[in-house]
Amino acid sequence: MRKLLALLFALSWIFSVEGQTRPDALQEYRAGNFERAVAICREELRDAPRNLESHVVLCWSLVRLGRYAEAQRYAQAGRDISRYDARIIEVLGEISYYEGRNSEALSFFQEYINLAPEGQRIDTVYYFLGEIYIRLGRFRLADIALTTAVHWAPGSAAWWTRLAYARENALDYGEAVAAYEKALSLDAQLSDARRGLDRVRQAMAVR
Repeated sequence: MRKLLALLFALSWIFSVEGQTRPDALQEYRAGNFERAVAICREELRDAPRNLESHVVLCWSLVRLGRYAEAQRYAQAGRDISRYDARIIEVLGEISYYEGRNSEALSFFQEYINLAPEGQRIDTVYYFLGEIYIRLGRFRLADIALTTAVHWAPGSAAWWTRLAYARENALDYGEAVAAYEKALSLDAQLSDARRGLDRVRQAMAVR
């Protein structure tokens, strides 16, 4: 009996140590070690090809590395595992955005909003929507999307600047000034916001 208890204790200790030392892909991703996260996820997928979590972190890491075609393949594989996983759908939207496929990106981002209207990436999704509408010259829609983005992430000076830019191009100068000033209140060194504010004030002066 004592030998059996000793064996069970030893096995539990071994498994505990293995669990503690096993590399964590998500932790590496959050630390900015994207290549390391990719390597860990690939190793995990060799052992468990249908591990959805590994697909998600792998896709995030590949996008951050700018390896969009590779990320697309793994994202599609992840979608085959779980058709309505919001994280996979969002990353497919990002890939499409970075590759300039605006209509496809819009479709994925709208699907994410429908599936996860308060999801962890909802602020980023609305930011990307705003950027797409700016690309398309649809500045009123960009205003709506970016206003929603800064609602979820009010501390992002860069996003306030893009909102101001959309309003400026929609000729909504008063609201553009307010957004540029908000951006500068968050980051007084933001040159894009400073130039934008000067530009709008000059446009208002000649009206």
